[in-house]
Amino acid sequence: MKKIYYNKLIRDRIPEKITRNGGAYEVEKLGQKEFERELLKKVGEEATGLLHAKTKEELASELADIIDVIEEVKKVKRISRSKIESARKKAYDLKGGFKKKLFLLWSSDTGYRTNERRYPKK
Repeated sequence: MKKIYYNKLIRDRIPEKITRNGGAYEVEKLGQKEFERELLKKVGEEATGLLHAKTKEELASELADIIDVIEEVKKVKRISRSKIESARKKAYDLKGGFKKKLFLLWSSDTGYRTNERRYPKK
């Protein structure tokens, strides 16, 4: 059987599923630092799934995955709900929300940097 190399954090029951489907696998248990790094990478992986969701059910499933990973990050990093709510309020007060549905095509380079990807011109 052909091997597919994933090299990513998986949920606890995925090995059981592979076995039930007649497959083989190899896993390794991560140390705390590696787990935290891979958990943060998992947020991006799960978020990418939103782009591929075609139905409301698929979208709900992808959102649930993201929430699960975020909840685990909160637990591992010991970040309280109130700390996150405070950060959300601060971001809203500073940058606003999404009610206006604005799509930035370009801007002058003012030195402002975001952590978002830059996408090619439409």
